[in-house]
Amino acid sequence: MTTFDDRERAFEAKFARDGEMAFRVTARRNKLVGQWAAERMELTPAETDAYATSVVQADFEEVGDEDVIRKLISDLAAAGVDCGESDIRQAMADCTVEARRQLLESM
Repeated sequence: MTTFDDRERAFEAKFARDGEMAFRVTARRNKLVGQWAAERMELTPAETDAYATSVVQADFEEVGDEDVIRKLISDLAAAGVDCGESDIRQAMADCTVEARRQLLESM
């Protein structure tokens, strides 16, 4: 093994870990933002868990956050909650920070 091969293997491993961590942060963020929205819709604890799971699943529809944002806007409007896109984006940003903190603490 050469030093170059070792470095290449280390970079590949780091890339894989970073990708996995980004996926986990996004999934945790979506769960947290689902709980945030459920609180505003005044859902029961059981409904909140189911709703948060549905928000996580909504993220698999397309690349990026737009599918989650559309779901949240639609669901909040259907529940009669006055919440704009900027409020949702801010909640997602806040939840991203919290998700990253939670995952780092669990390691």
